[in-house]
Amino acid sequence: MEERSGVAEARANIALTKYWGNADADLRIPANDSISLTLDRTRTVTTVSFRPDLERDEVEVDGHPLSGSARERVVRHLDLFRRLAGTPWRARMVSRNNFPTGAGIASSASGFAALTVASAAALGLDLSGRDLSRLARQGSGSAARSLFGGFVCLHSGVSDEEAFAESLYAPDWWEICDLVVLLSQAEKRVSSSAGHRLAETSPLHRARVAYVADLNRRLLAALAERDFVALGEVAERDALLMHAVMMTSSPALLYWLPETVAMMRRVYRWREEGLPVYFTIDAGPNVHVLTLPEYVGRLLADLQADPAVHEVLVCRPGAGARVVGGSVGGSVDGQWFR
Repeated sequence: MEERSGVAEARANIALTKYWGNADADLRIPANDSISLTLDRTRTVTTVSFRPDLERDEVEVDGHPLSGSARERVVRHLDLFRRLAGTPWRARMVSRNNFPTGAGIASSASGFAALTVASAAALGLDLSGRDLSRLARQGSGSAARSLFGGFVCLHSGVSDEEAFAESLYAPDWWEICDLVVLLSQAEKRVSSSAGHRLAETSPLHRARVAYVADLNRRLLAALAERDFVALGEVAERDALLMHAVMMTSSPALLYWLPETVAMMRRVYRWREEGLPVYFTIDAGPNVHVLTLPEYVGRLLADLQADPAVHEVLVCRPGAGARVVGGSVGGSVDGQWFR
């Protein structure tokens, strides 16, 4: 049976300055630039097989077939690649995550990044990393950042061509650590995509978008100088700003649990004890604890003794998306298909 297949892996990322709200909802052009860290321990592997005998797209994530709007979102993404390749073939997509899906750990970012790279590989499309990031962005805005390893910037822009991601620093630039504290593995009730649409209803949204430009300048300086305190202050402040927008949207979004607030207070206590520790939180209840490698052991011991903590993923800067099988090989961090 004729088949064109590709297998790719990608990793989730944690936004240090956040993407929340769109300038163009249809194309998922973000309202502001965002800067992220790709996480080595959060891995998605996706296989895409385009076949002439399939009557409809088949979509499976973590052993479960997708239906409804979740399936249609993947189908629309596959349609982008069918148009580029000029093929009518339907596809079977199978994706696996090694971390909880839909719990605020950017599973859609790694998922659509892996889907983008696998689809391009399967259909033999010779695309630049920038173009792939633009395609990934249309599936999930944060997916554009997961195309690249290390520290990454997603530009907002005023058009599809300008809203792309690019690498700022490779993973080995700076070994900061992200302790991903899993307080809940339940899928959140309101998806990030739905939340983005509500951002404009908050009276704080436009003020935050304007202010993030200054935070990004400070974060870029912190990265260049490897200034952890400056990085942590920016990351923590914008996490709080983003959640303030969520909480003042109409209807209000409250992703936090009591355990989330308790963990934030614990980070404050650690800092009072002189430890370099900051938090950031995406659209979910789980907390990312940012620190330096030499403090991981102390923090991990405290976290693992807490009955509210289900699991802690100790992450460092990770690699970008890459092809791991199928009809074509290559990587985004290197030369794509060359």
